[in-house]
Amino acid sequence: MTKITGLCAHEILDSRGNPTIYCEMQIENNILVSASVPSGASTGKREALELRDGVQNRYDGKGVKKAVANINEIIKSRILGLELDQSAIDNLLIELDGTKNKSFLGANATLAVSLCVLKALAKVNDKEIYEYLSNGRISMPIAMMNILNGGMHASNGVDIQEFMIIPTVKTIHERVRCGSEIFHKLGAILKKKGLSTGLGDEGGYAPKLVSSTEALDLIVEAIKKAGYIPGKDVFIALDVAASTFYDEDNGTYKLESTRMNVDGMISFYKYLTEKYPIISIEDPFDESDLDALAKMTSMLGDKIMIVGDDYFVTNKEYLKEAIERKAGNTILIKPNQIGTVTEMIETIKLAKESDYKTIISHRSAETVDTTIADLAVALDTGLIKTGSLSRGERIEKYNRLMLIEDKLCGKSELG
Repeated sequence: MTKITGLCAHEILDSRGNPTIYCEMQIENNILVSASVPSGASTGKREALELRDGVQNRYDGKGVKKAVANINEIIKSRILGLELDQSAIDNLLIELDGTKNKSFLGANATLAVSLCVLKALAKVNDKEIYEYLSNGRISMPIAMMNILNGGMHASNGVDIQEFMIIPTVKTIHERVRCGSEIFHKLGAILKKKGLSTGLGDEGGYAPKLVSSTEALDLIVEAIKKAGYIPGKDVFIALDVAASTFYDEDNGTYKLESTRMNVDGMISFYKYLTEKYPIISIEDPFDESDLDALAKMTSMLGDKIMIVGDDYFVTNKEYLKEAIERKAGNTILIKPNQIGTVTEMIETIKLAKESDYKTIISHRSAETVDTTIADLAVALDTGLIKTGSLSRGERIEKYNRLMLIEDKLCGKSELG
C-alpha cells in the first residue's frame, strides 16, 4: 500500500466568485493529486455543514479560512503517514469531526480530503477514476441539462428554479450536441422576442417571463426548431425547489402569484406532465413535507421521476425514512451534502437496492473539478445534472464525459 506524505489546502474562488476549498495531497513516489469542492445556493436544511468564517469584512462572511485551517492543521496531523484506504480515512474524518452534520471540520473540508484520497487511489492503481471506482458495471449517464434558470439561480421572477432538457439520443457525444443545438436555438428565440439572453448561476438563460408555462412553451419551440422531437428525442425535467416559495405560516405555496395547497400543487404538476413531455420533477414540495411527497408519488410515481434533493440531502438515514413511507422514487446525489465519498456510495447503494433511480449532481456554485463525471460513469447512476451548455465549470463536466466515452470506445489510445 502507498502512504500519504503531504496535504495542503488553499482558499480559491468558485463560479460565483465566492471562496471555496482547493486541496492537494501528496503520496509516495511524489505523486500529487488535487480536488476542489462546490457550493450550493438552494440548500437543504439538513445538509452537512459547509463551514464559512462569518467574518463580515472579508468576502461578506463567506471566507473558508477556518475550513482550510482544519485541513492543514487538524486533518493533516492525523493522516500523514497513513496508508491510502478510502473507507478508513473517510471514517477517520467522520470521527475527527464528531458531529452529526460535519459542523466542526466542515463538509467542505472533509470532502476535499476524501476526493483527494479517491484520486490518489486511482493514480497508484494506474487507472482513471471511473475505472478504479467501478465494480465492473459502468454506463454513460443521460444528462439533464439546465437551459433556463429561475428561482434562487436567477433574478427574473420565475419561481421554478430549473427547466432542464433530457436528450435521450444514443451517445454522450450526440446528447451533448443535441443539448448545445437546442440551447443556442433557445437563445435565438429569446433574442427575437426581445427577451434577455443573460445567464443564471448554472448557465441557463434567465429571461423575465410571466409563467412557467411560457418557459416550457419556449423550450418546446427550441427543441422543434433544432430538429428534434419533444417526447421522443428530448424530454423535459423541472427542479421546482418548492421550499423557496412555501409559506410556512399558512401551509401554502405562492407560485406565479397564485396560492395553492398540496392538492393544488399536485393538480398543477399533473397538468404540466399531461401538456409537456416532462419526465422528472424535483423537490415539488417543502423539504420537510414527506407526506406530500408520498401522496404525489402514489399519484404520479408510475409516470415520472419524483426526485428528492432537499428531502434526502444524500443522507442514507433520511432516504431510509422516505423508502419506508414510499415518498419519491429518485434521489439526487451531491457529494458535498454528505461530506465523504464513502457515505455517498452507501447512499447510492441503498437507493439502488430500494429501486430508487439515482442522479449525480453538481452545485450551483461550481469549480472546474470534473470528478462527478467519473462518479456518474463508475457508479452507474444512470443520470447526471451538471448545468447548461455554457460556462466553463459546466462544460468541463460534459467534455470529461465525452473523453470517457472515447476511451471506452477505444478512440483515444496513444501510439
